[in-house]
Amino acid sequence: MEFSVKSGSPEKQRSACIVVGVYEPRRLSPIGEQLDKISDGYISNLLRRGDLEGKPGQVLLLHHVPNVLSERVLLVGCGKERELDDKQYKQIISKTINTLNDTGSMEAVCFLTEQHVKGRDTYWKVRQAVETTQDCLYTFNQLKSKKTDLRRPLRKIVFNVPTRRELTIGETAIEHGLAIASGAKLCKDVANMPPNICNPRYLGEQAKTLEAFNNVSVDLIGEKEMEELGMHSYLAVGRGSVNESVMSVIHYKGGSEDQAPIIFVGKGLTFDSGGISLKPGEGMDEMKYDMGGAAGVIGLMRSLVEMQLPINVIGILAGCENMPSSNAYRPGDILTTMSGQTVEVLNTDAEGRLVLCDALTYVEKFEPEIVIDVATLTGACIVALGAHATGLLSSHNPLAHDLLKAGEQSGDRAWQLPLWDDYQDQLDSPFADFTNLGGRAAGTITAACFLSKFTKKYNWAHLDIAGTAWKSGKNKGATGRPVPMLTQYLLNRIEVSDAQQD
Repeated sequence: MEFSVKSGSPEKQRSACIVVGVYEPRRLSPIGEQLDKISDGYISNLLRRGDLEGKPGQVLLLHHVPNVLSERVLLVGCGKERELDDKQYKQIISKTINTLNDTGSMEAVCFLTEQHVKGRDTYWKVRQAVETTQDCLYTFNQLKSKKTDLRRPLRKIVFNVPTRRELTIGETAIEHGLAIASGAKLCKDVANMPPNICNPRYLGEQAKTLEAFNNVSVDLIGEKEMEELGMHSYLAVGRGSVNESVMSVIHYKGGSEDQAPIIFVGKGLTFDSGGISLKPGEGMDEMKYDMGGAAGVIGLMRSLVEMQLPINVIGILAGCENMPSSNAYRPGDILTTMSGQTVEVLNTDAEGRLVLCDALTYVEKFEPEIVIDVATLTGACIVALGAHATGLLSSHNPLAHDLLKAGEQSGDRAWQLPLWDDYQDQLDSPFADFTNLGGRAAGTITAACFLSKFTKKYNWAHLDIAGTAWKSGKNKGATGRPVPMLTQYLLNRIEVSDAQQD
């Protein structure tokens, strides 16, 4: 898919299709009014006749509009002008792309990026249009024996910006949007891959592909080295599987030698049966998505290395598989973590935190500035926040604020939950330092409380993406989240750093 920006009037566009907006009730956008004028009122006559009301997502495809050079004009409903917000904007872009793709328009000039969206600038509108377009066109059909290809798919789209001064802004937005979309695609591809292919070693192989980019090196840590490091909690979770646990460590060195890295740790349970505490059979196929955190981290690293941002980042994919077998760990076991703290296992299906805790201890060696873990950790998060917001918990309020801001900017939002000491008592154990389960109440919070016991040496945040990493039902599949939020967080960090140097 080819993207570009230009600044021009609609009557001069010679393209397969021009895309313009219509507001409720039957009111043309300024660009639409220009087209209507040169077509001697052809478009406004259609609207008066009731062919299009202008409701969000309505479309009307016109052929051979009088005096218009383009073959087609696609009118897209944008709702009420003053109510066009982030969500609605992305919905109308999605509707536009799907319509263009279905109607054989192989190229188009889109003027929707000139629509007024509350609180958003040209950069945001163009970047979101690129990301949304790539998301709409995404398919996962690598494993189908017969692939259905469109005869005339959409291949090129030009986004119009209001003035020539904004062309550079638009070009930057396309560059960033493509990199983020590329990361989201890798995230989705890896997460959608079935668990008989995507095991911990496969995650490592995917991480290794990033070494094709500048400033990237990857280390794969297997079970033998984990044993030497004392990562007994991590190892216990994978003990019941024939697939070896592998922790992939992706180093990106885009900053100075003395710059402390930002580290992202992704939970990589490539399949979670629940272990001895076996999950119900219904929907268990979706437990291939329990590596959504690792998929998000490798997707973020892909976006980062494509942009070659001037920052040092380490991505950890904590790959593991939780299976029941005669060698599996059990409820009642007491594990000694890499930190030396002991954990009483109450439920083997609370395994993600047992993997993450050792990974969070391992990263101390890098003396990080910030550590953010990403995990499909608790069903309780889905109960609390549904599929719209990622759960955010942090021991460092400025970091939490920065992540929330990045979520709002990118449209990949999070919501902060408390991490008060009051909840720590729920993890008390009579036999070990603490348990791996805090009971039904506040399950998302107590899981983060558990992780917080291993993050005292750095500023840390936890993202619970159990509700946002994938969709169930007819449109089952990975979402690519939280790649946009985390990439935006890094972009913001660089912007602040540049401002401080100025």
